[in-house]
Amino acid sequence: MADEGNIISDLNLGQSAPNGEDTAPAIGLISQYVKDLSVENPNAPESYQWTDAPDIQIEFNIGARSIAQDVHEIELKINVTSKGAQGTAFLVELSYGGLIGMRNVPDDQAHPFLYAEGPRILFPFARRIIADAVRDAGYPPLMLEPIDFNGLYLQQLSQRQAEEAGAGDPVGNA
Repeated sequence: MADEGNIISDLNLGQSAPNGEDTAPAIGLISQYVKDLSVENPNAPESYQWTDAPDIQIEFNIGARSIAQDVHEIELKINVTSKGAQGTAFLVELSYGGLIGMRNVPDDQAHPFLYAEGPRILFPFARRIIADAVRDAGYPPLMLEPIDFNGLYLQQLSQRQAEEAGAGDPVGNA
């Protein structure tokens, strides 16, 4: 792992300017970290005796924000709740962050990276933390299914464009 603050890998899509100025686009992972982790086991030890299959609900949210001129933070928020007929077995709430360095990347390429490719890179690490937290709470590790972040991004982009196109249509009769 490279020192924090250094961009680990660069994606060079262009050439340097003749005067030596580096104008090639570059994107790289700087660091990743747990921002917040909460594990609740409210009905232990009774919940270990429950025999009904639990209903497991998973909520997922992706956020991104600019930290500095060339540095952005991606934040994955994952909430897992396991409930049965007798009550809640466990709750796990994870906020997992990653710092991304981006230089000379146009907005139309930066946005998809921050909301699709970046989360794809961070997800396996967040997935392991969730599995370990559930195991440490006394249950079998919960292995979250892989997520197609690019597909979700394209789906939400399409939905947003359809909503914007529909906003111009008249509502009702005049």
